[in-house]
Amino acid sequence: MNSKTIDRDELAKYLAATLDINRFRDYCPNGLQVQGAVSVKHMVTGVTASLALLEAAHAAGADTVLVHHGYFWRGDDQRVVGTLHKRLKFLLEHDMNLFAYHLPLDAHAEFGNNVQLGLQLGLSIHRYFGDQDLGCIGDVNDAALTVGQLQNKIEKILGRSPLLIGDASKKLSTIAWCTGAAQQSFAEAIATGADLYISGEISEQTVHLARESGVAYLACGHHATERYGVQAIGQHCASQFGIAHQFIDIPNPV
Repeated sequence: MNSKTIDRDELAKYLAATLDINRFRDYCPNGLQVQGAVSVKHMVTGVTASLALLEAAHAAGADTVLVHHGYFWRGDDQRVVGTLHKRLKFLLEHDMNLFAYHLPLDAHAEFGNNVQLGLQLGLSIHRYFGDQDLGCIGDVNDAALTVGQLQNKIEKILGRSPLLIGDASKKLSTIAWCTGAAQQSFAEAIATGADLYISGEISEQTVHLARESGVAYLACGHHATERYGVQAIGQHCASQFGIAHQFIDIPNPV
């Protein structure tokens, strides 16, 4: 069955409203970052708009790429040289659209990275914490569940071994989490009374904070924890508009 099409600018408006992009103070522009084909028929989603993803999307016949990590970050070199030049040149030569959604795709209550990771791990969000309510809190239904058991479960689901700082035998009651590079929210997670904090990355000082607070920390990978939001919004667009969608994972050990 042939897929349908949607006007690029109509898709941009729909995604802006759906993800409520104006709510967030972000580090990059959210929405259409690079203009390509007027009609969107085939969307590829991925975590980061690397050249490898763009090439894979083009090989798959996509006219549009939607990612979590796009371009034009605050503080970046504003010149179009080097890596950025190669990526933009590829997009423009192949008339491909690039959409990128950063914090809006982390925080969305249905399609967000946090809620989607929670679904993968069997966690429901009960409340939020931290700057712009990006952090999530959930209760554990299994009173016998330990940090080590959850670590093993995460390894099977994400396909990588999480780094644990803390007591693997500690039983869990409340878990806080925030995907990606959210180690800076650990102190706030501790203040919520959580037994464990899950994020993507970890910093040197985070180790000491985990040891001294007694709150365990699981660093599960920036890329690994943020693979699910783009898939969810891509699948939604496919269902909503009848366009083709596929997720392409470019492996990343970080």
